[in-house]
Amino acid sequence: MTHCNDSVFLLRDYGKVQVNLKSIMDARGITRNALAKKINTRFEVISRWYNGDVESMDLDILARILFVLDCSIEDILTYEKPQS
Repeated sequence: MTHCNDSVFLLRDYGKVQVNLKSIMDARGITRNALAKKINTRFEVISRWYNGDVESMDLDILARILFVLDCSIEDILTYEKPQS
């Protein structure tokens, strides 16, 4: 594994975590607004998760999403290994 001179890893070095909330919500017919209301958060928060634009995880929000959608972490988050 390679990294920059200042020890910051490059994206291609370690892969990324993919948020798959959109596919689950679409399959279940749940809107972003409905989910936001059910987990008591703002629409904008769910919209970021829905669009896969989450930069840092709020584990409380994740737990509420998992509870309301009755799914597991693996259903929402996947790890994509770096391509060689």
